[in-house]
Amino acid sequence: MRRRSLALALSLLLPASAFAQAQPQAAPVTTPAAARSSATVVLTAAPADWRALDGQRVRIAAPLTLAGTDGLERFGQLTVAFDGRLWQPTEVAAPGTAGYEQVMADNLRRRLVLDDGSDARDPASVPYLPGNPVLRAGMQLRNVEGVVHVDAQGHPRLQVEGVLKLPELKRPAVPTVPGSLHVAAFNLENFFNGDGQGGGFPTLRGARTLDEHKAQVTKLVTTVNALGADVAALMELENDGYGPQSAIAELVDALNRDRGAQGDWRFVDAGNGPGDNPIRVGIIYRSNRLQPQGKPATLTGGPFVEHSRVPLAQAFQGKQGAPFVVVANHFKSKGCREAAGADADHNDNQGCWNATRVTSAQQLHAWLQTDPTGTGAKDAVLLGDFNAYAMEDPIRTLHDLGWQDAFKVAKVEHPYSYVYNGYTGRLDHALLSPGMAKRLRGAAEWHSNADEQDASGYQGRNVQGPWRSSDPDAHAHPQAINPIASTASARPARFHFVVASPKANTPTSAPSTTTPMFMPANTVAGLCGIAWCACT
Repeated sequence: MRRRSLALALSLLLPASAFAQAQPQAAPVTTPAAARSSATVVLTAAPADWRALDGQRVRIAAPLTLAGTDGLERFGQLTVAFDGRLWQPTEVAAPGTAGYEQVMADNLRRRLVLDDGSDARDPASVPYLPGNPVLRAGMQLRNVEGVVHVDAQGHPRLQVEGVLKLPELKRPAVPTVPGSLHVAAFNLENFFNGDGQGGGFPTLRGARTLDEHKAQVTKLVTTVNALGADVAALMELENDGYGPQSAIAELVDALNRDRGAQGDWRFVDAGNGPGDNPIRVGIIYRSNRLQPQGKPATLTGGPFVEHSRVPLAQAFQGKQGAPFVVVANHFKSKGCREAAGADADHNDNQGCWNATRVTSAQQLHAWLQTDPTGTGAKDAVLLGDFNAYAMEDPIRTLHDLGWQDAFKVAKVEHPYSYVYNGYTGRLDHALLSPGMAKRLRGAAEWHSNADEQDASGYQGRNVQGPWRSSDPDAHAHPQAINPIASTASARPARFHFVVASPKANTPTSAPSTTTPMFMPANTVAGLCGIAWCACT
């Protein structure tokens, strides 16, 4: 999938109409065919009907928001939008509702594809872009000119004339949140380490060469250590045990080398797996800040045999406050291979395997009611890649069972962790038990992945720093999907939350929020970006 940063916590409080824009009119919207060959129409807003401008040369005086870069390397295309980002409809509204249809229509009206005018695949360069541009979703493009082409479905493209003047590249600083303990979640995007001794490449997934692997490690270390998290749930780890050559051991060793004398990262050893899938979840923690309590617990059987990855739960005790449980999760993706019956695509933009994800949510909740860690800890946080947007059935099921969205609790507006096909949303979530929600002290996001183009990652130009450190969409296998509501993706992007541990008997204060310096979130989320929350 393409993604990740984090989207729309407050959207759960707002009607879908809050995201719909007024429908301004372009002038003119009807132009004689003869005039279209010479006259340039100036657009100050999205037209009510693009078909009236088919074949017309236009200059767009309104700012266009770069909504997605998915099609750049393959087709020389960029997705842009009038009036801000395009939102995944099921991020904003429940499928089948009037609000959902409203968002779909609004996206259709505001969405535009910039095109290089060529049918060639994998172009060496794109004529309307300066050489080797570094792009981020959320940046604004101005004074874009070209000729409008509308397909049979009414979807517009603009064959761009001239070279776009790109704005200054701005990236978000690492956010800070209040609280004494911080919890994060990272989708590592297929972190495989060969034989663990420098050989064994290419691997089943992830890095193709040792050099790519080293670059991947550097980016992940830079990202994880920059956050200052005390415990982190991991997704898309190679399922190769817990020995000294395992992927999780190598990552922890690299994190500790980077921290030098302060290197206190440890990993939770679940003994086996968890699960038989080539990828698994994991949990790492800083031993000077937290101590594991009880034993690691895993949930096997049912949907977690072949589809959703086996969840891993571990209780922790901080230096102050009651113990709490961290649960790492990675639900079945939306891809349609072998999906049938209740798991087939029902054309509601929830993709395939939705029924399996709902069952996964139900069984996860039931399992946690049995105190699987054996510690008696009542407070818990569910972290990870649920492969479901905020208003889809699996997440709403967990909400109905009492789990609370950390970003909604912290009153963070429009969080996101994933950008795919030009649409922004969340496949990554931090869900709190009622007791944990009372301990929450803040939440923030770091969109280090979701908004970054694929080419910035370790398999591309390897832009220095945490940018595109991971992103599920970099290796996604999307199905053919509706371009207006694309949800069929193989996996999400990188995002990171942090939740902190509370003091015992501390009165709950009003949640506070911190807004990143630049918030245009794989990973996605990136992936993929990073989202986090904290408690005292």
